[in-house]
Amino acid sequence: MKETAEAFWVHRFEMQSLQYLRTLMTLRGKPQKMRVQLQGEKNVLIFDLGGGTFDVSILTIDEGSLFEVRATAGDTHLGGEDFDNRLVNHFAEEFKRKYKKDLRSNPRALRRLRSAAERAKRTLSSSTEATIEIDALYEGVDFYTKISRARFEELCVLVGGSTRIPKVQSLLQQFFCGKTLNLSINPDEAVAYGAAIQAAILSGDKSSAIQDVLLVDVAPLSLGIRNSCTAWSTKVDVTFDLDANGILNVTAKEMSTGNAKNIVIKNDKGRLSQAEIDRMVNEAERYADEDENSVNE
Repeated sequence: MKETAEAFWVHRFEMQSLQYLRTLMTLRGKPQKMRVQLQGEKNVLIFDLGGGTFDVSILTIDEGSLFEVRATAGDTHLGGEDFDNRLVNHFAEEFKRKYKKDLRSNPRALRRLRSAAERAKRTLSSSTEATIEIDALYEGVDFYTKISRARFEELCVLVGGSTRIPKVQSLLQQFFCGKTLNLSINPDEAVAYGAAIQAAILSGDKSSAIQDVLLVDVAPLSLGIRNSCTAWSTKVDVTFDLDANGILNVTAKEMSTGNAKNIVIKNDKGRLSQAEIDRMVNEAERYADEDENSVNE
């Protein structure tokens, strides 16, 4: 997923004549927004449950300037959409019980129900009950129902909650023996804020606010080799070098002869060639006036 996302955005940046500096994992951006709130050395757990992915990282923050990632883990197939799906199934079953009609065979009805379910989920983050009203949802039948926060938490017990859902906040507090959660950061802004700080650093910004900021990352996957030789048959020195952009350089050196081989593993699958990017940029510039006129019309 990271490779796909990176390839997608790098293409867009290059096509817009923007300079690509570095790929920053979302959780690496969030703690930098907290730097002004922390004094001394702190261990911090960042809990990030978005629309489609779930990530947790543990960091050590020293004096608000040195960020060292200790460990990271997550689920790339868990997020707010899973809660939406659970609610949609719940309401579809309720509709079927009430009216003896299964709306799941109708894409338009499902889309309308999903939109209403998502609004209900958001409402339940601040209220104890949400109401759904959809006119002519399926075959002319109006659908009206209510759902409580307690019922929503029962439906989503297998997949947890999200950062705005009170249930997950209480679960986190219980896990950490009642410690107060830091809710001062807007989860919608945290990643962009941290990414902006990193962009300023990489661009050579001399602002005193970011002069001492340093992020020490960790590899999300284990690195190693599989030994196919018998013990002591030969001695090979293998070096892994992972740079800040996630490009892995691996060097293997046979110690008795000095022969060495090197391989570079980088996330460039599916990317456009430079010639293709240049062609698309030139076409965009050539037809810019025509596109602008079409928009104005």
